Amino acid sequence: MSSPQRPVGWLGSPPGARWPTGSEGLDADPNPFIRFRHLLWSHHLALAAGLDDATFVEIVRRLDDAVAEVDGVGFRETPLVDLDGVGSAIDHTGRLLGKDETGNVSGTHKARHLFGLALHLEVDGVSAETPLVIASCGNAALAAAVVARAAGRPLTIHVPTWADPAVLAMLDDLGATVKTCERRDGEVGDPCVLRSRELVSDGAIPFTCQGTENLMTIDGGRTIGFELAAGLMESETTCDHLFIQVGGGALASSAIQALTEAVDLGVLASRPRLHAVQSEGCAPLARAFSLVQQLDYPPGALTSTNGTAFMWPWDNPASLATGILDDIVYDWHPIIAAMLEDGGTPVVATEADIAEAHRLVHANTGVDADPTGTAGLAGLLAARREDLVEADETVVVLLTGTER
Repeated sequence: MSSPQRPVGWLGSPPGARWPTGSEGLDADPNPFIRFRHLLWSHHLALAAGLDDATFVEIVRRLDDAVAEVDGVGFRETPLVDLDGVGSAIDHTGRLLGKDETGNVSGTHKARHLFGLALHLEVDGVSAETPLVIASCGNAALAAAVVARAAGRPLTIHVPTWADPAVLAMLDDLGATVKTCERRDGEVGDPCVLRSRELVSDGAIPFTCQGTENLMTIDGGRTIGFELAAGLMESETTCDHLFIQVGGGALASSAIQALTEAVDLGVLASRPRLHAVQSEGCAPLARAFSLVQQLDYPPGALTSTNGTAFMWPWDNPASLATGILDDIVYDWHPIIAAMLEDGGTPVVATEADIAEAHRLVHANTGVDADPTGTAGLAGLLAARREDLVEADETVVVLLTGTER
């Protein structure tokens, strides 16, 4: 599984990283940013700047309390739940588990990334007047607005012309500055991302879930993978396959990096095979994987920042799973690297798969996830049909976004 050179976008472990070992106290704290702090770059940089461990914990608690005031809930470990009913419904005899992220701050995993960035801003002593910017019209925007409001920092959000008015109203209530972006003549790529980069060139900080815009967004996202590793270790479960829905790619990138660290630290014996899930209406990652796989030396494509020969915008993205319609998978390098290393594959789910996965979760669990949030299960349905997964293997899917 080891690689002589990690791909572009691989954050890695900070010096002195260690797995939490205590069953009491801070190493068992329900806040993942405290429990797993010794694995976070924000903690490492805080100590390097002369702060002590207690001060870092105090920063986390202060920010978390402020988030709870804004959103009604702070950061707590999200559960790894048995999906026995779903498994029975699809004749899966092996264990089927779901990492349920719908109880996170703002209802999705996105806030983990943004809170991680907020910690870095605090540790680095960045002025509260420094503008933050993100391109999003959905869960990432809402998560960014919640965390920025809690941190008392100004946030500009670039949204497309088709953004949901209900979401725009929530962003306005949270005090964010919202700018609608129309595509300019001859422009290629997401105009919201392009407008955000213009603000960054003027001094704004990318407050985003895209590792290509701000690599440290992977730092907070890794807490989800650490929790998954802890759940597998504590239940003595060996996971054969992990299905993660992919839009911009930061979630899958963060999770697989965290699981790699868990293996390196001896917490897990091996990583599960990763299957990155996209919809048939927007599948640039599967296209890129096919192209990279054909090379004489695939890792060479993953250590170069010039990836336009493999990853370019998908034409006319469309799917019921609207949260994974990024026309480019920004954080694709670590995802493809992991699949090549472990024998995983991307999976393209049909719209029928996506609708059926959503129905199955609502019919057989109490998890109120939206079609994007259940798209990982849609990937399992497609993979079973393609004989990529045996019926008796252990599978984990991520359930990532609440129904709004």
